[in-house]
Parts: sequence; C-alpha cells; structure tokens
Amino acid sequence: MDVNNAFLYSDLDEEVYMLPPPGYRRKGETLVCRLHKSLYDLKQASRQWFSKFSESLCAYGFVHSTTDHSLFILRRDGETIFVLLYVDGIVITGSSSSLITKVQDMLRQNFKIKDLGTLKYFLGIEVARSKKGLFLCQHKYVLDILQDSGYTGVRPTNTPMELNLKLTNDNGDLLDDPSAYRRLVGRLIYLTVTRPDIVQAVNILSQFMHQPKKPHLNAANRLLRYLKTTPGQGIYFQAESDLQVRAYCDSDWVSCPMTRRSTTGYCIFLGPILVSWKTKKQHTISRSSAEAEYRAMANTTCELTWLASLLRDIGLQHSLPIPLHCDNQAALHIFANPVFHERIKHIEIDCDLVRKKLQASLIQPTKIDTGQQIANIFTKTLGQDQFRFLASKLDVHNLHAPT
Repeated sequence: MDVNNAFLYSDLDEEVYMLPPPGYRRKGETLVCRLHKSLYDLKQASRQWFSKFSESLCAYGFVHSTTDHSLFILRRDGETIFVLLYVDGIVITGSSSSLITKVQDMLRQNFKIKDLGTLKYFLGIEVARSKKGLFLCQHKYVLDILQDSGYTGVRPTNTPMELNLKLTNDNGDLLDDPSAYRRLVGRLIYLTVTRPDIVQAVNILSQFMHQPKKPHLNAANRLLRYLKTTPGQGIYFQAESDLQVRAYCDSDWVSCPMTRRSTTGYCIFLGPILVSWKTKKQHTISRSSAEAEYRAMANTTCELTWLASLLRDIGLQHSLPIPLHCDNQAALHIFANPVFHERIKHIEIDCDLVRKKLQASLIQPTKIDTGQQIANIFTKTLGQDQFRFLASKLDVHNLHAPT
C-alpha cells in the first residue's frame, strides 16, 4: 500500500495511526497504518520531539531542572554543562569546552543538528560578548519594526508614553484595519524580553487588542518614536559581580479607569544585573492602596521562590533572606502585625504566603523611599526626568550609542 498519500489521523491516546485514503479500503476492512515516528502537524508531534530529546540527554547523564523543564544540567568530574531547549533551538554552555564537544557529538549521533558556532543571535536576540560580560539586545528587531511601520524618519521622543495618559475603550473612532495594531503590539510584546523600560507602556496597549481605536494607535506610535531614540538598548550581564538577590515591588492603585483594578510591577536583581521583571493588572479590585501593595508583595514573593530554586539548580549560592523593597508603610505594618483581621481577612491567602516565606528566611520586607522605588517604572507613566532616573537604575545600556 502506498502510504504517502494516506490521510493523517490523530488520536488523543498514545498510539497514533494513519488511515488509508478512500478507495484503498475494502468493505468491512478496518486496516490502518501504525506510525513508528510522530509526524509534523500532529498534536503529539511537539511532545514526542521533546520526549525523544529528553531521553537522549538523560541517558547521557543530564537531569531536568526542577524549576525549568526545558533546562538540562550535567555535572561530571567537577564540570557543569547546561543545555537549554526552545522548540528546536538549542543553546549549550558550561565550564568545560571539551565536555561541551562531547555533548555535541552525542547529539549528532542521535539527531541531525547544525552547529552555528558561538552564540551571537538566538530567537531574534543579539548577543555581544567580551571579557567583561554579555550584552543582549534586539537592535535589528527594533529597526525592522520601525521600517515596517514607516517610522524610520520620525522625530524621536524621550519617554515611551505621554504623562498621565488614560486610555479607555470608549474614546475615539475604531480603526479601519485593527490587524495592523494587533500585529504591532504583538511584536512589541516580544521586544519586552530585552527592553524592561517599555513593559508598562506595552502592558497598557495590549489591553485594547480586541477593539483598537485611534487613541490607542497614537499611543503605540509614540512608543515607536521612543524606540527610534534607543534602538540598540538592551541588558548587560557583568562577568564579575556579587550574587546578592534583591527585589522591588510596587502597585498603582485603581490605575485602570475601566475596571478600577490596580497594577502590579516588580523587578529582581542578581547583584547589579536585572534578571526578572513584570507588569500585570491585578485579578481583583483592591479596597485600599495597602491591599494593592500587599498583593504586589505576594506576587513578587512567588517569583523569588521560583528564582531561588532555579539558582539552586544551577549551583549558585546567594545570601538569605532576600531584601524585598516596598514603599508602602501600611503594607509593611500588615505584614509585621498579624492581628489586623478586619483589614486583611479578604487577602488572607496572600498574607499567609508572605509570612510563611518570612518564617522560612527567604524574604525580608524593607521600607524604601518612593523616589528610589525602581518598580515605579513598571506601574506608572512617568515624566522625562523620573523616567530617565529609574531607567538608569535598571542597568540597561545602549551598545550602539555614539561614544
């Protein structure tokens, strides 16, 4: 039977078959062709690929990271090798070049792979290296966005969003072609991988994907003008630095004019290096600014728990407890005094989470002045001076800036 023209059939069970095409099956027959390898376009294809890849690495001595299942770690003869998998892209690094070569040879025996050499470009992220450290940016990606949008010759601006701008679903006319706005915002979302300075603006723009209007497009175009100012800006990872973890969390109470929900923002540093950041609208309405701040502390605590576990898997030792900087005194009082039942009974789960991590010596909430709260850049639209000050604290750099 010629199975090349057979129709694909995908079942939810582990066994997958190919049905013969019409005309090849006689009346009453139920013959099928069993697949020995998973094919593209089947639901199980990606899972089977990852399973095959994992089996090969684990058979060689690798183990899964408990916090990131796509990260594989090999420790042998005092050396450590890390393999990171994203779909079919693989990044290999470690402390021994000879052991890395052996891992590459093992992969060639099991898979058809292509060695692209030293990491310079991965998933649209450009990697520049020196003895002082690594620099990650998306310079080409930004230029492509500007060119596709026709904004290569516009006048640049110094902030990603206009001060005190409030976008809603009610104001303005609907766009004739909403797909252009959705495509633009989708590309900007991926840009936040190396651009923490635009996270807050992109978070606001992404809330209007379902029904974009002209004011929303104008705000997106202003963000493009800001990107034209710093297309080569990115994150710098220093080769030598302390491994002290510190975190900053903040919230903007009832920042959404439509739902009255608050916004959580946090950033986490490993020494001077920014390693994690996030802006997210809270799931429920907070009755006070202290409650909104406490929810932000709980979210940051969850991220710190995951990050501490990841650092243990990698083998990096850091001091505990981790300073968690908050600028709301009322939230710190709730944290320190567990008898405020009337105020905190509706956020009891968040309170228990933070207190248990304090008792485990994972975190240590600390008061910080509002003017020094770095997480403000993830929750509020700021003026030019304050934005520049906080952006400098994020330790982002523009490698392509003139010297």
